[in-house]
Amino acid sequence: MEVPAGWRTLREHSLQPVRLPSGDPAVLVTRYRDVKALFSDHRLSRNTGRYPTSRISPNNEIFNDPEIDNDPPRYLEERSLVVRAFSARRIESLRPHVWEIADELMDAMAAAEQPVDLMESFAFPLPIRVICRLLGVPHEEHAKFRELVDGFLSVTKLPTEEVERCRVGLWTYLGELIDAKRHHPTNDLTSELVKISDEDQKKLSDHQLQHWVQTLLIAGYVTTASQIGTSMAVLLHRPHLVREVQADFGIVPTAVEELLRYQLMGTSLGSLRYCLEDIELSDGTVVPKGSTVMLSVESNFDEEVFTCPMDLDIHRRENNHMSFGSGIHYCAGAPLARMELQVSMEGLLRRFPGLRLAQPGEDLPRVEGGFLGGFSYVPVRW
Repeated sequence: MEVPAGWRTLREHSLQPVRLPSGDPAVLVTRYRDVKALFSDHRLSRNTGRYPTSRISPNNEIFNDPEIDNDPPRYLEERSLVVRAFSARRIESLRPHVWEIADELMDAMAAAEQPVDLMESFAFPLPIRVICRLLGVPHEEHAKFRELVDGFLSVTKLPTEEVERCRVGLWTYLGELIDAKRHHPTNDLTSELVKISDEDQKKLSDHQLQHWVQTLLIAGYVTTASQIGTSMAVLLHRPHLVREVQADFGIVPTAVEELLRYQLMGTSLGSLRYCLEDIELSDGTVVPKGSTVMLSVESNFDEEVFTCPMDLDIHRRENNHMSFGSGIHYCAGAPLARMELQVSMEGLLRRFPGLRLAQPGEDLPRVEGGFLGGFSYVPVRW
């Protein structure tokens, strides 16, 4: 529930040697100004499936696809097509639907025996229903999607054969979904991506389409679900902050941003890069050519950028956190995640004025062995 004490000294050195879960070596860039600059630096390649990059996991080559070019200029061309379909207007038009789902889930919570697990009753079902509607996935396939995505994101949790089954199953299903939308388009994001690609003379191959739909699915579901549940747990651990939000729901957007900064769901593993040439950092330290590099999301706690960064300040105005990345690799799904987080916080605290944790925050079990952090179980009462 609190910021790990080790983060206070993390930035004593701008470049830290680390070892990945696979046992392979890497270096971690720790300071905000360097991390922000390197997110857009062409000398760091995201093509970790093409270069001899250290592995994240001993049994899962997560996101290593040698057929996908994650560097400019190709990456920017593909991203522009995705952004066209994933427009702010489309996302905002979903807000009433997100409220409907939230209300339905809260109705079920209200009727259930307490304590209720916030993760299973609300945090997971809300974003998966939203992203599946957005992508045009039938409701009856939601449970299957969750199983396949959870397996795909295993780092050390599942055996190699189970990870591979989930990876192949997810990829195969998305290929079938794209093929179905090409022949029978509907009003959803997958159909729109297929249409945009085909009208632009197949600027996206079917393999690239599958990659982008998979990326949007994972970003729109797992990370948001983890953030909803864990952010609420962190907030409920501080009842005085809950009362402040309930006294003025107008501060929900700033509270959401601060919880995005303070309670990190993703890890620096998601920023893995391959260094194409020596890069000098702001203090003169050199990132060596050929090294595997991670950009520290813990730079959200850099004292040079954030006032009292170890404090959870839901009124914080200057909050340029990098939980969604930065520059050309800024998360395309950030507007959707923000909207769902805002609806979740306001909805839960309005519907259940006495909402509280049913056990001490320090005792909540954490997710182990996966690509994302957070809590696996958040029991609540009201």
